[in-house]
Amino acid sequence: MHPDLFQLFGISFPSYFVLLLSGFLFATAAGALWARRIGESADVVVDLGLAMLLAGVVGARLLHVVADGYFMDYVHLCTDPSLVDWPVDRVDCLSPAYGGVWDGARSVCHPRSPDCFAWAKFWAGGLTYYGGLIAASGAAWLLLKRDKFPFWKAADMAGFAIPIGLGFGRMGCLLAGCCFGTTCDLPWAISFPWRSAASEEQFRDHLLASPKMWSLPVHPTQLYESAASLAIAAVCLLWVHGRKRYDGQVFAAFLALYAVARFGLETLRRDDRGGLLGLSTSQLLGVAMLGVAAAIHFTRGKKPSLGSAAAT
Repeated sequence: MHPDLFQLFGISFPSYFVLLLSGFLFATAAGALWARRIGESADVVVDLGLAMLLAGVVGARLLHVVADGYFMDYVHLCTDPSLVDWPVDRVDCLSPAYGGVWDGARSVCHPRSPDCFAWAKFWAGGLTYYGGLIAASGAAWLLLKRDKFPFWKAADMAGFAIPIGLGFGRMGCLLAGCCFGTTCDLPWAISFPWRSAASEEQFRDHLLASPKMWSLPVHPTQLYESAASLAIAAVCLLWVHGRKRYDGQVFAAFLALYAVARFGLETLRRDDRGGLLGLSTSQLLGVAMLGVAAAIHFTRGKKPSLGSAAAT
């Protein structure tokens, strides 16, 4: 686990955001090249990428706060920090790294002072992909409408650009130690160091005797999703895009493929995901995304095919 990928002039660069920005650059470059190839403005795609990045971070953070099971922790961090428990021992609790208050009666650590803006600190971790996708899609619709850029053509571009960015982002998750999987004994299982999210979670579940132990081996679900995302990008770009019958088909294929892949991967994840009816928040949203993909296919697919339109 490498929370900070590198340092430059004494400034630490978090792994997750370095990889997230790398994915954004690759996705935007792919979109700009695509726009030039079809005779549209590449500048619009660059503006679109920036707008989607900003809106996506906001949406991803808000859905995490509301739906991932931490909402009351953020409320208590502002109103009564003594109701928030940190899974660390007394020495770590009182160390400069945490600076907490040790509750000897319960043998738990609490934050020392209220923080009413903890919910907004996205750089501290906690982003939900579907929240980012929904917010970014809304920002894209507004920007494309303003620039009079064909919306469904741009959506097809997003169908292969978004999973490229996600493929890089999940590599950042691996280095940051978040989005970890369930325990397993497979040859490619990985362990995370103490103070990682996996180690702390396993200590809370009484799987580890101390929070200062490395985690038990777990599924590298971050790599699974990274590989799945890049595979989806390849399928959408190299297979679906060249054979599409209507604008919007590539985006619909992306939604459907990612929803199915993510639904399955959620069964292997062990970090807190929120949920309802026995399904995680992402699984519930995945079902909704499958519905959106089906709606796009059945409504857009009824329009004249691209080949027919060209013939007329």
